[in-house]
Amino acid sequence: MKVAIIGGGPAGLYAAILLKKQRPSAEITVYERNRADDTFGFGVVFSDATLDNFEKHDLPSYRRITQEFAYWDDIAVHFRGTVHRVGGNGFCGCSRRKLLLILQERARELGVNLRFEVDIDDESRFADADLILLADGINSRFREKHVDHFQPDIDVRTNMFAWMGSTKPLDAFTFIFQETEWGPFIAHAYQYEAGHSTWIFETDPETFERAGLKGLNESQSAARMAEIFGWFLDGHQLLTNRSMWRNFPMIRSKRWVKDNMVLLGDAKASAHFSIGSGTKLAMEDAIALADAMRAAPNIKAALELYEHGRREEVEKTQHAADVSLVWFEHVDRFWDFDPVQFAFGVMTRSKAITYDNLKLRAPDFVAEVDKSFARRVRDSGFDVDADRPLVPLFQPFRLREMEIANRAVMSPMCMYSAKEGVPTDFHLVHYGSRAIGGAGLIFSEMTCVSRDARITPGCAGLWNDEQEAAWRRIVDFVHANSAAKICLQLGHAGRKGATKLMWDGMDRPLEEGGWEVFSASPLPYFPDSQVPRELDRAGMNAVRDAFVAAAERGERCGFDMLELHCAHGYLLASFISPLTNTRTDEYGGPLANRLRFPLEVFEALRAVWPSHKPMSVRISATDWAEGGINGDDAVEVARAFGEAGVDLVDVSTGQTVRDGQPIYGRMFQTPFSDQVRNEARVATMCVGNITTADQANTILAAGRADLVALGRPHLVDPFFTMKAAAWYGADETFCPPQYLPGKDQIFRNSVRDRQDLEELRIKAKPKTRAELKAEATKPLAAE
Repeated sequence: MKVAIIGGGPAGLYAAILLKKQRPSAEITVYERNRADDTFGFGVVFSDATLDNFEKHDLPSYRRITQEFAYWDDIAVHFRGTVHRVGGNGFCGCSRRKLLLILQERARELGVNLRFEVDIDDESRFADADLILLADGINSRFREKHVDHFQPDIDVRTNMFAWMGSTKPLDAFTFIFQETEWGPFIAHAYQYEAGHSTWIFETDPETFERAGLKGLNESQSAARMAEIFGWFLDGHQLLTNRSMWRNFPMIRSKRWVKDNMVLLGDAKASAHFSIGSGTKLAMEDAIALADAMRAAPNIKAALELYEHGRREEVEKTQHAADVSLVWFEHVDRFWDFDPVQFAFGVMTRSKAITYDNLKLRAPDFVAEVDKSFARRVRDSGFDVDADRPLVPLFQPFRLREMEIANRAVMSPMCMYSAKEGVPTDFHLVHYGSRAIGGAGLIFSEMTCVSRDARITPGCAGLWNDEQEAAWRRIVDFVHANSAAKICLQLGHAGRKGATKLMWDGMDRPLEEGGWEVFSASPLPYFPDSQVPRELDRAGMNAVRDAFVAAAERGERCGFDMLELHCAHGYLLASFISPLTNTRTDEYGGPLANRLRFPLEVFEALRAVWPSHKPMSVRISATDWAEGGINGDDAVEVARAFGEAGVDLVDVSTGQTVRDGQPIYGRMFQTPFSDQVRNEARVATMCVGNITTADQANTILAAGRADLVALGRPHLVDPFFTMKAAAWYGADETFCPPQYLPGKDQIFRNSVRDRQDLEELRIKAKPKTRAELKAEATKPLAAE
């Protein structure tokens, strides 16, 4: 077999090593346009898990690499005169040049041909090769040459960054957040060998311009950074090596394989430096390709196996990197945070690390986080213990005069089980059991304000006396048997009305028994959906009045809170999104016009809803579709409702148009809640694939939301919140007297279960290489 590898970086060299080990008789040649000892950048960083992978696949190179590493266990966050150190992370740094020389040496030992200072721009010279690996880096000429086939998506990010080095020794992965007269600068720094550390400087484009960095050469830029971070550099110089300021390109490729050619490393996909995964991804690509070559019967099948098997892991890493880079791009959102909360946000920014995970690694730091959170709650007027605080999820919260005992919320979820809009015994059990289960606040499903406002024939309503009586029965039960507060969510389906029950075909039009539907514009949801009638002024008045009448009924029912549904493509949302509003009158066009009618409805509700009771609004913070609402628009929407008197913004996303492309994942909508809360300066509730109390604590402690709504966890476990309270020792959580023996038992058992699980996790966690190195160098005790 003959293999040509274009690019002598970590991806190309490691692939050569692994393939040559598999097939000693293969002719494998690596072509690199630079000299053998040329390298750009300074150090690379790997986690212990990545090194475990290297150890498994090629022990000789692993041993040489680890002999050269600088190890550290801590992450240090410097912010506003404070330093927070968080241990248990297990990172290792190595000189990029040393890494390349080690891989070159190992490749030669195995018989790989290495050819340097050879510039390849045409794959036709390898017509006799069985396999061609394209590992020519982030600016891959082959990816661009075959752009129509590989179809790369290149997202050039806004922040400016420059990669430099220093002689400053470091004993932790160090983040420095520095305020200057021009704006914030960030340093990401780590030691990679004795006397040398990598420094990546980052700032937003406006600060970059104000600081006069545009047009400076390398040495001038280094001098400016030395001025800004000189207090920390302590006289150590900054080093440059092609250290020019640039923007980071996030690269995704639709295809990785063309004929017998395959993209590896940054050529196919990049991951932002803030999670330190570029070289890791490149070398793990080589591992995945070698594994596929071993498992498949031929090269074509191997390349298919590589692409399909590897893509999910790469995309997961890229998603974490995306979330992380956005956090750094918008660090000014958090600049007024308490320093310990800020540091917690740094640690949990990519969602890879959570509250519980961090508590095992750094219990003292998380104890500080809890105390800081409790102090802010106490400052808001609650008499809470800030010395021995409860976890964030079980801290109280106030909206106007409504106080809730904890921040766990049962999300509004349509049950599609009403009879002509009347809630049934099913609803009584559904809402009653979740309230007894301990949630601080429960939401009704979207309750329709008129018969023609329903999504389906099974939707609940509040337009007649029978419905009002049924809802009053539910609210009375909740108040009599729990400490939960209950919110009424009112909505109008708009163009998504007259559709089948969810389990019969979600959003599919009824085949018979339908009703006329309305929207901002006459655009059907599906091509075969009913074309909605464009709402005129008389129709708007009728809709507004129906909302007001339903709110008045809701007050008579005794609901504690009212929410207006302006999300998910329903009627009011259809006015807000430009994808569903093509009007040319005063209710169409710019966002301010598109908001006019939803705000009219909200203001009418606020006028009749008691002033001491709070109101919220549910919004779709993005349509997940080109040309639709985005996060910046959501901030403006939230501000507008805030000025109209809203107390809470319930931040959801999507479901506006059928061809939206949501990016799912754990807590996938939380970044939008984060943006709305910290830019619009309004209280928010987040929702969306939040499944554990651990995740809820993470979101709250990091300041990304004020309340956390959980949907599906409450569907299968009415006592989700009570179980979480037992787990975290929140023993003041209300429980009806009939259930107290069960509460006592789960609280007793949870203490032991939590201790057992934490001990098991600690025992199962392998020691980091920093810990192993410390043990190996520890002097023996005197006998």
